Amino acid sequence: MSDRGGRPSQRTLVIIPTYNERENLPLIVGRVHAARPEVDVLVVDDGSPDGTGELADDLSLADPDRVHVMHRTNKAGLGAAYLAGFAWGLGRGYSVLVEMDADGSHAPEELYRLLDAVDAGADLSIGSRYVHGGKVRNWPRRRMVLSRTANGYSRISLGVDVNDITAGYRAYRREVLEKIELAAVDSKGYCFQVEMTWRTISAGFSVVEVPITFTERELGKSKMSGSNIREAIFKIAAWGVRGRIDRARGAVR
Repeated sequence: MSDRGGRPSQRTLVIIPTYNERENLPLIVGRVHAARPEVDVLVVDDGSPDGTGELADDLSLADPDRVHVMHRTNKAGLGAAYLAGFAWGLGRGYSVLVEMDADGSHAPEELYRLLDAVDAGADLSIGSRYVHGGKVRNWPRRRMVLSRTANGYSRISLGVDVNDITAGYRAYRREVLEKIELAAVDSKGYCFQVEMTWRTISAGFSVVEVPITFTERELGKSKMSGSNIREAIFKIAAWGVRGRIDRARGAVR
């Protein structure tokens, strides 16, 4: 559905949302540019009280062509931060927009796998922990069980063939973000990733999973919460019901 000409990854923006990531931010930005010097980075800071936003400004002053900063006044959630970053990137002509965590769990050294998949024709490439070659490091058993359960529940409820639909390391072609109704996306936590994947597939775009090694953060605190889990349970069930109704209507037309 999208333009296959050229290499979309030649104009890539890596979006890194932050909230109290002062220790991690300079490390991850440095690793991104060591791995892919040609990509740009947008730090979306949600008013971090630890000075992450000010540090991001310093990084941008030192490298104004490749490091950009968006300051948001309150902590509105991961989904809202990415949506703001998408709008910023689309408005400036980027052809591939990448989601990446600030905490180092998504290795910039593996970014090439996501970008190669997009250049090969994928509309959305997902860095997957649960395909052949994918790995998880330093996760407690409880987190692994939760992640596996969430992915299985999402896959069955929505009827989609994606092994790691909750994964947050991903690259979108701009055409995907231009077509799906971003204004209607209101998920906050990791459910945001499920909703974006579901909307991408529903719009007829292709999704490819590539193996990555996910490494639990060493610095700072996880942002996972019980409210994120509750949100996902109810929203995914509703999307699944809606999808079955839509398919049934299509079958009788």
